[in-house]
Amino acid sequence: MIQVSEGKAMKTTDFRGELTPNGQIAVPPEIPSQVPPRETVQVVLQWGVSVDDAAWRAAGRRRFETAYAADDSVYELLIHDTSTR
Repeated sequence: MIQVSEGKAMKTTDFRGELTPNGQIAVPPEIPSQVPPRETVQVVLQWGVSVDDAAWRAAGRRRFETAYAADDSVYELLIHDTSTR
């Protein structure tokens, strides 16, 4: 999770899919349940990604996420606590 200036936490998810001939992208059923109703989302399309690129990206993401410990969330609370200023 990354903090942005508006005080909202940015969240991401990714999935593999295909663009149909009529321009539709099927979203896996577990994705909509992760996004609040009427929330604006940003969509980025990638194609031509090799299996090696995907594995490299997944390894990098795992390494990045392991650097964040659950105990670090106390700092996020302090960011928004006006009594400490």
